[in-house]
Amino acid sequence: MELSASTLVLYPASQPEEAKDENGVFVLESNLLQKQGDMPKEFLWPSRDLVNTTQEELKEPLLDLDIMKKGDKEAIASAAELVKTACLKHGFFQVINHGIDPDLINAAYNETDSIFKLPTSKKLSAKRKPGGVSGYSGAHADRYSSKLPWKETFSFLYKHQNNSNSLQVVDYFKSVLGEELQHTGWVYQKYCEAMKELSLVIMELLAISLGVDRLHYRRYFQDGNSIMRCNYYPPCNSSSLTLGTGPHTDPTSLTILHQDQVGGLEVFADNKWVAVRPRPEALVINIGDTFTALSNGRYKSCLHRALVNTYMERRSLVFFVCPKEDKVVRPPDNLLSRNEPRQYP
Repeated sequence: MELSASTLVLYPASQPEEAKDENGVFVLESNLLQKQGDMPKEFLWPSRDLVNTTQEELKEPLLDLDIMKKGDKEAIASAAELVKTACLKHGFFQVINHGIDPDLINAAYNETDSIFKLPTSKKLSAKRKPGGVSGYSGAHADRYSSKLPWKETFSFLYKHQNNSNSLQVVDYFKSVLGEELQHTGWVYQKYCEAMKELSLVIMELLAISLGVDRLHYRRYFQDGNSIMRCNYYPPCNSSSLTLGTGPHTDPTSLTILHQDQVGGLEVFADNKWVAVRPRPEALVINIGDTFTALSNGRYKSCLHRALVNTYMERRSLVFFVCPKEDKVVRPPDNLLSRNEPRQYP
């Protein structure tokens, strides 16, 4: 049976046989879930995780990255101080004039429909394998059976230092979703290439902010293996009972996010949940757990979550910057001292 758009994968106690895939995983459309009246228990989150937001916004810095291209030393030093202050506190900031073509961002959003509006059987044919990173996931029901996030995701790897003629993303899309998704692969190939270049510029700014060699982190990540993820959050008429993404920190090094204008990203700062304002021209940057280790614990990897909207679907594009798997994760020596010994290997 081919179900159309916006499916979520569940393990409910009793559903008709025709709602199962070939592996016995139940497949339900989000619009059918909406009509059930009661929120399926698999999506219910405990009240401690559903603490209401304060309606406040995070006061993260908004940085103009054009200064990096111009080489304005005074402006770069000033921006580095803003980054330092933010990263010591919560690890979030936003950037504008980042060099990513707005048309490319729009194209990447448009292609999310090419993925998430596919028939259910097609999406499940590309589902993420146990222990893997790449592929489709509906509500992460392949890994969990409770506190499921109200979302669908599609993820894939991107190797920074691949053969210049390699079309790794295009090839991946063709291999798992077929030739008809080749154009979608091309869009995300270009998007990942642009994200890689931007990530290395941000690594320079982070190095300056920490007072280490400007190229230290650029060199460390230039041959990295990163992860690209498209998120789709369907509308939910019981949005107060569930979450799009539960409270978590990112285990990776650096996250570069573009969120649409619906909003829903929140950060736990100063012992309260505060919203990160969507800005169409900006990218949200946050520190991950691995970079916390690379800064010897100085820079914070902060709890954050994603809410769902009662009436509107929400999308986001996420690029998780990661080092190559054989890299040793340790801070540079000049971040260490007698008063600040190494906290990580």
